[in-house]
Amino acid sequence: MHYLQKVYNFEQKYVTIAKKGCVNMNEAAVMHEIDPVFDNQSKILILGSFPSVKSRETGFFYGHPQNRFWKVLAHIFQVDIPITVDDKKKFLLDHHIAVWDVIASCTITGSSDSSIKNVVPNDLDRILKHAPIERIYVNGGTAYKLFKKYLEPQFGRSAIKLPSTSPANAGFRLERLIESWQIIVQ
Repeated sequence: MHYLQKVYNFEQKYVTIAKKGCVNMNEAAVMHEIDPVFDNQSKILILGSFPSVKSRETGFFYGHPQNRFWKVLAHIFQVDIPITVDDKKKFLLDHHIAVWDVIASCTITGSSDSSIKNVVPNDLDRILKHAPIERIYVNGGTAYKLFKKYLEPQFGRSAIKLPSTSPANAGFRLERLIESWQIIVQ
């Protein structure tokens, strides 16, 4: 009920903003429709901000072919890069990794994290009550900022910020990302 109430309130707020004419025509109120990946063996939780347009199209996390998330993790765990959604899920669960996003719904323009508004956070209890999560990592600055604002106070858990694997983070070459993300296996 609490989650539905938040989403309902979010939708009402969006409608109110739209009626006032303050919404960019490229903005969209979007619900997160990708289920988290985890099981009762997951020890690491990696949170993004919100799925990109490509991820929403493919129905799975880090679906943009230029996103380096899968390349980075495959290199760290010294395995082939998983290709299919089933391969990716198996890879995550085999390595005790849970994946989800900070945001349950928001107003967003395309895939632009900087355009995110009207945030309704995900309920991490969906994972934390069923998996022995020891460490939480966030993929990028926006995810970290949103985690600190919405989830850390609610769940009393801190997170470690990792550099974004997004193609928008062109300042980090693949080698530098791999080096920074090595912390998840230490």
